[in-house]
Amino acid sequence: MKYSIGYQLPDENDSISEITEDLGDSISEIYFAWVGESSGRAPVETWSRCGREETGEIMISELSAAKARGIKLTLLFNAACYGDKAVSKSFRKRIAETIGLIEEKLEISAVTTTSPFVAATVKECFPEIQTRASVNMKIGTVQGMEYTDSLFDGYYMQREYNRDMEHIGRLRTWCDENGKTLHLLANSGCMYACSFQSFHDNIVAHQQTTDPDDSTDFSPSFCWEYLSRRDNLYRILCNTWIRPEDIKHYQKYFDTIKLATRTHANPRKVLSAYKRQYFPGNLPDLLEPGFSSLLDGRIIDNTRFPDDWFERVTGCNHRCMDYGYCKSVIDKVLVPVSDLYSPVYHGDSY
Repeated sequence: MKYSIGYQLPDENDSISEITEDLGDSISEIYFAWVGESSGRAPVETWSRCGREETGEIMISELSAAKARGIKLTLLFNAACYGDKAVSKSFRKRIAETIGLIEEKLEISAVTTTSPFVAATVKECFPEIQTRASVNMKIGTVQGMEYTDSLFDGYYMQREYNRDMEHIGRLRTWCDENGKTLHLLANSGCMYACSFQSFHDNIVAHQQTTDPDDSTDFSPSFCWEYLSRRDNLYRILCNTWIRPEDIKHYQKYFDTIKLATRTHANPRKVLSAYKRQYFPGNLPDLLEPGFSSLLDGRIIDNTRFPDDWFERVTGCNHRCMDYGYCKSVIDKVLVPVSDLYSPVYHGDSY
């Protein structure tokens, strides 16, 4: 199994260069947003101690090294909103200039976007680059793919279908028959069918232009407040993530599995766990977001999930009111942090 991981600027602990050197045999792609561009996460330069130009140089250097190791590169234009410029001539020019600038230094294999306008621009200006629909477009049906098949070469499946294997099979069949690729995000910690996602994603898209002096204390991440109530913690288990131990069931449907790691505190840990297809630790530590701070001195011990976990959660169709399975499992897996078994890790584990 190969994985697609998100780019992070290097810090004192790790870097993409080191990760690709150590674990490059399991990495097929690196996805990244360019400096100064809005995306589905905070702008990359907000994590940098350097100016924009120097940040761009660091990115080019690290991504070039990854490319030399045979790893493909995917550019993100996946902000939820591009404001009043969303279908403008000036935005089309910016898209073309940004891709052109990067292409002078790197070869991009694909552009993942939430914008049909971006996809159309890439098709027109860079026909050799594949276009992919972002997971945040929430395209999860054959009809949804058919509507946009002139714009996209591939689709990141709506994550709410991650545990519906029959439905995934139907999507893969359509993609194979129509020359498209199907992609999966495996470790999103976001809530299933989140009511706040569009609102939150739009706020993130405009983060660069937000005036901090005009901000209020209202949190767009309502999931944190919801899960802080003890009776709701079981909902973490009802979400769309896939345990590393279960990723083998997806291999026949997906050539590459995407891992959310652009803002994760330890992307090496995430990739290592999915590469091994085993993780003896606190499951939320692999997710983005993970909600670990809400567990109040406890962990969700990934080794304590029942043997029928995968079979049950891929057969319930998220009918939580009818089954209550995850409510019963949370009591088994939620344990004091002192109960965590900590084996000695070797090599590339952490």
